[in-house]
Amino acid sequence: MSRLARTAGLTDVQREILTTVREFVDKEILPVATELEHRDEYPARIVEGLTELGLFGLMIPEEYGGLGESLLTYALCVEEIARGWMSVSGIVNTHFIVAYLLERHGTEEQKRTFLPRMAAGEVRGAFSMSEPGLGSDVSAITSKAVRDGDDYVLNGQKMWLTNGGTSSLVAVLCRSDEGHPAGTAPHRSMTTFLIEKEPGFGAVRPGLTIPGKIDKMGYKGVDTTELIMDDLRIPAHRVLGGTTGRGFYQMMDGVEVGRVNVAARGCGVALRAFELGIAYAQARHTFGRPIAQHQAIQFKLAEMATKVEAAHAMMVGAARKKDSGERNDLEAGMAKYLAAEYCKEVVEDSFRIHGGYGFSKEYEIERLYREAPMLLIGEGTAEIQKMIIGRRLLEEYRFQG
Repeated sequence: MSRLARTAGLTDVQREILTTVREFVDKEILPVATELEHRDEYPARIVEGLTELGLFGLMIPEEYGGLGESLLTYALCVEEIARGWMSVSGIVNTHFIVAYLLERHGTEEQKRTFLPRMAAGEVRGAFSMSEPGLGSDVSAITSKAVRDGDDYVLNGQKMWLTNGGTSSLVAVLCRSDEGHPAGTAPHRSMTTFLIEKEPGFGAVRPGLTIPGKIDKMGYKGVDTTELIMDDLRIPAHRVLGGTTGRGFYQMMDGVEVGRVNVAARGCGVALRAFELGIAYAQARHTFGRPIAQHQAIQFKLAEMATKVEAAHAMMVGAARKKDSGERNDLEAGMAKYLAAEYCKEVVEDSFRIHGGYGFSKEYEIERLYREAPMLLIGEGTAEIQKMIIGRRLLEEYRFQG
């Protein structure tokens, strides 16, 4: 274990889990990540290995077949996985958010139906809020659910589904006006639906189409897709929690823990960029000595390491806050914002240390350089995080004039 990104106060079980994950990353992910990423190939064998380790059930309660671990344990595992290849951590994260939504908000029947199979990795989850025309404005969704007897009929187009093709269960946010008259605040007329489907692309069930993968600059391997609903019929007992109108709050709860996950991804990618930069700086010679001996490079390494440590500390604090049962939207927003920004800066500094070789696809830093920007927009842009942070600060420090 390196000097950086250590976490105090872990139990023996947590340390054992993290050691196992780190060994898996070193042996099974790092040696193949760049090759798979360049081919944009889904990491099937890696996912199988994570399934065997129980990672897909890490936070699912033991009564439903999971390991019942904390958000902190999960976030630290994500940090390790992202250090190997960020795309793999994305595959796990979307699954985890759906499992979290079910555990926190699902009916007992929904929990019993899905959570044991999710813990075993037999059912893989994805969730969907965004649409082509709304960006960060979730309240503006246009996908519609209309009651028809014992079913709801769903129509609309969704965007940016991670695991869109490989998943078999998708939590989808739609507008449902039933019981919510005209003039109701938009966020009070949204409902989350649990949609079962076949893995794959094209028509995956009547009324539901998953087009092919979106071709991305980075974050490859994992399938990112659209989702098109055309008179898709969903039984009423697949409304998350059994009651309409709660979808916005359910999804925001999921995104809150998702932001801790994105912070953890930023920490993992930044740590890997630092490892690559400090190793290259000692191997590369100029003017008769390793470039690590040049003061300019040492300054960069010092700044990079400090950013890795700061981001890790904020991520751990946000996870522990959520685990304590307290509201953590302020801490999660800060952690996500800082970790994403610092990740971008650490990756760029490592890229600069590599010089011209950093521009070559033969070097791992080239992959990290294309992956880091996704963290600036995933689970809410930096601007959205700053809005959340600012509003919460005004609540906490209300001026008493």
